[in-house]
Amino acid sequence: MNGSLRGWSVMARAAAAAMNHCHGAAVLVVVLGTVPLLAQHVVRVTPATVQWGHFDADGKPVLAVKSGEVVTMDTICGVPDMLERLGAATDEPIREMKQMYAEIKDRGPGPHFLTGPVAIDGAMPGDVLEVEILDIRLRSPYGWMMIEPDAGELPEEFPYLREKLVPLDERSKTAEFSPRIHIPVRPFFGNLGVAPPEGRLNSAPPSYNAGNLDNKWLVAGTKVYIPVQVPGALFSVGDGHAAQGDGEVCITAIETNLTGVFRFTVRKDMKLRWPRAETPTHFITMGLHPNLDEAARRATKEMIDYLMTERGLTRDDAYMLISAGVDLHVTQVVDGTKGVHATLPKAIFTTAQ
Repeated sequence: MNGSLRGWSVMARAAAAAMNHCHGAAVLVVVLGTVPLLAQHVVRVTPATVQWGHFDADGKPVLAVKSGEVVTMDTICGVPDMLERLGAATDEPIREMKQMYAEIKDRGPGPHFLTGPVAIDGAMPGDVLEVEILDIRLRSPYGWMMIEPDAGELPEEFPYLREKLVPLDERSKTAEFSPRIHIPVRPFFGNLGVAPPEGRLNSAPPSYNAGNLDNKWLVAGTKVYIPVQVPGALFSVGDGHAAQGDGEVCITAIETNLTGVFRFTVRKDMKLRWPRAETPTHFITMGLHPNLDEAARRATKEMIDYLMTERGLTRDDAYMLISAGVDLHVTQVVDGTKGVHATLPKAIFTTAQ
């Protein structure tokens, strides 16, 4: 389970609880079962720390940090009335959602609650923001799914609304889809990204700023590299998922409320056009386009660029290596802009980079 739900000591839980509603102070967290890590900052969910449905070039930072610092960020995902109607007990995230609906008037055009933005000192357009996902943990013992009319991969075959509550078991690390079907929980954030160069960007389709990638590989232990568009980068995160299949065909994963721990590093030694990612075992390039074929071409071209610039391959050898040793996955097909990600196993290289 990549350590996402492991290793939380009583001390860590007490420290996290004590830090509720406190920004800019240190909190003790345990990451991937290793030694305690000091998170210098905490961002909780309040109407003042949430952007509803957009990334904003003119967004006011809720926090400013130095490159290399660690931030804990809470997120919410859902409609409180729906969750309570389906049987979810009213917990802190549901109370936070109710507050968002009551107090935030500036909404859309996308559906996502995005915690942030966080400004990173020294990040400038042309740089790359390295977002190291140190830890992801569940905030609630439930997730939810939805079939929405006129949405998803098969809208003509499912032209109605259906909602489903999915219990999450932190101990077994499983989601109970039904009494006979238990899905492994591998939490990740469907939506994380930076502000556009100007104006607002819809949170629904993924783009050059990352955004709604819905990439299930982006679990704890992963680094995401995002091209910076505005001074400070202005990072926001939301759309927590407990589990998802590649494709996300019915339009939702098992959506849930998550807390993430992130280390932000400004990379002035990198130049990217599109977001990339790195896990302990793979390097990932991404292709985004309304046409799935073009998305696949873009993911392939990005991987060629990586192999040439970072691994020293010729263009021809890079293209052939991708065909021999790289997998293309359909990330999602339901966000308007479709996603394909190419995964390169690090193990095929006999010497370290």
